[in-house]
Amino acid sequence: MQRLGRFRHYFWPTVGILAVAFCGWLLYKELRNLTFASLMESLGAISPHSWTLAICATLVAYFALAEYDRIALIHLGRKINWPFVMVTSFTTYALSHNIGASLLSGAVIRFRAYGSRGLSPAEIGVLVALTSFTFLVGSLTLGGIVLVARPEVIQRFFDLPDWAAIVIGLALLSLVAFYLAGAMFHFKPLIIGGFHLHYPKPKVVLRQLIVGPVELMGAAAIIYFCLPEAGNPGFLTVLGVFVASFSVAIVSHAPGGLGVLEYVFLTALDDMDQAGVLAALIVFRLFYLLLPFASALIIVLFFERSEFRRASAERLAKGRQEKVAGE
Repeated sequence: MQRLGRFRHYFWPTVGILAVAFCGWLLYKELRNLTFASLMESLGAISPHSWTLAICATLVAYFALAEYDRIALIHLGRKINWPFVMVTSFTTYALSHNIGASLLSGAVIRFRAYGSRGLSPAEIGVLVALTSFTFLVGSLTLGGIVLVARPEVIQRFFDLPDWAAIVIGLALLSLVAFYLAGAMFHFKPLIIGGFHLHYPKPKVVLRQLIVGPVELMGAAAIIYFCLPEAGNPGFLTVLGVFVASFSVAIVSHAPGGLGVLEYVFLTALDDMDQAGVLAALIVFRLFYLLLPFASALIIVLFFERSEFRRASAERLAKGRQEKVAGE
């Protein structure tokens, strides 16, 4: 049992590192003819207007991510002030997106933060599961819409006809519709092994159907606004490519999806100027990953310092009370 626990502890980090190494090699092959000068030229070609729009898109994405936590708290019937939820969500995603193994790393941060506000481990476990499910609902919804509206997108990844893409898109949307119907008509819980999945209330599911897609659209828009105009396939196509590449990056457990996200994105948009696409991806990493990561580290330091001071004050007060009682 101890060996199994040790294996689980090292398995996903190893998978992530291997994914980074493999995709790094693929990226090298893909971009070996790209020069540093052409990349800098592409970054310089991004207009101030596009930089501003990318910043706005980042804010939209992170506000939507905060709603992930708020939706879960509504499901639990718990009320926690909005600023705390916003900071906790921001810190959770800023760190987990960069560290990799986002489900595990995000759970650790939420257990620490929400535990200090009185949520039980079971409640936090439900919160973590529901936030992950909100992302899944958003991905299925947008993936289905894009495949139905722009079936040719699938040909950027697989050699499939348009009708196959439409069928897959309708299947994805059917899954979302079934989930919504289960909440509205109070279906029996889904039983997976010993795990019982209870459908949330309709108001929770409806919020998921809005917030999940909004977050993904905001994140994809960061890249879209910074892409060159020449050969730009349009927002829906970029959105479809982003949902696919970001999902693969998360599944790979690579820290920050490093190399994985870039390789899938560049391969899917190989008909565009590769320097321009890479420049847009660098802006995405800067706004959506690196700057939030640096900010989150500062927030964690301040939170831990305040928690340490609070615990010290409580111990001091308890010691005084015991001293008075002893006298």
